[in-house]
Amino acid sequence: QVELVESGGGSVQAGGSLRLSCKVDGNGRYFFSWFRQAPGKEREAVACVTPGGGMTYYADSVKGRFTFSKDNARNTLYLQMSGLKPEDTGMYYCAAAFWVNSATWDQPRNFPFWGQGTQVTVSS
Repeated sequence: QVELVESGGGSVQAGGSLRLSCKVDGNGRYFFSWFRQAPGKEREAVACVTPGGGMTYYADSVKGRFTFSKDNARNTLYLQMSGLKPEDTGMYYCAAAFWVNSATWDQPRNFPFWGQGTQVTVSS
């Protein structure tokens, strides 16, 4: 089991930046992903990192603007977001899975463990 707690959300103007945090409490090696969900829309994958941190994947919509990183000493994941757009608005979730690949990392059902989410609102 692993517990995940997100924080760092807020309201910003278009073009601004935010850094989300996900505190991890638990043993084992996991794939970690960030997902987001706007009202009335399906949950979508944002980024994923492999257990050893050797590879990071990003959705095309955020590539070049978002950076997924880990601080192992603090057991914390970060999503640094810059150049924010109104379409980035949504509830952002941290999730953990035992195994995913390039074909499955964007599917929420493959992630057994989830945080409670943190809201990001980007105004135009």
